[in-house]
Amino acid sequence: GPQIDMMLRKLKIKSSFVDGMRVTTPESIKTIEMVLSGSINKEIVSKICSAGGNAIGVSGKDGNLIVAKKLRVGNGDKKKGKKIQDLGLVGEPIGVNHKILKDLENSGIIPVVAPIGSSLEGSTYNINADHAAGALSESLRASRLLLLTDTVGVQSRKGKLLSNLDITQSQKMIKDGVILGGMIPKVQTCIKAIQNGVEAAVILDGRVPHALLLEIFTDRGFGTMISNKLKKG
Repeated sequence: GPQIDMMLRKLKIKSSFVDGMRVTTPESIKTIEMVLSGSINKEIVSKICSAGGNAIGVSGKDGNLIVAKKLRVGNGDKKKGKKIQDLGLVGEPIGVNHKILKDLENSGIIPVVAPIGSSLEGSTYNINADHAAGALSESLRASRLLLLTDTVGVQSRKGKLLSNLDITQSQKMIKDGVILGGMIPKVQTCIKAIQNGVEAAVILDGRVPHALLLEIFTDRGFGTMISNKLKKG
């Protein structure tokens, strides 16, 4: 996000958001792809390799890893004052070539996927990173989806961290305007992933050192876990 914002400002290209997703114009898509598939992707790959991992950066366009179609936001219900929002060249995943990921995994390679996809007609789409991660987790039949953010997790109206939510509660919080901005696509991704076979999804504070390790290897847990049923205790 911030890196794209900075580059678009340098090039004097205007940018706006709808429900936490960047409206993408033909003018901005090339810059967005350059930042996501180029500098950001390679920076992450470099950090993983420096830490002893064996990583390779790929774009969702490579080998039709992520096939996408145009994303539209809203339900078009004029009676409720809602309309379809055109986000431009923003796509939603409709297919994943998980064989590429499996082949890399079997070779001991960590794939770092830039959230850029292609349509069946060859158009390039900017995909929300959370939506891309969710689609990959569903395709791989992952037991858990972990999303990193720069907040503590999903919060109540009073700012209290909500450690556990079920799908119904999450949907209601979006409808009631409790969940806003960039947290909307994160929670929507968690809901969809669970509905498609992922056991649970966790929204974690990526600012916490070793956040992923703490979530995976300890009973402590933090952030917000979304699942079909509330965790007791």
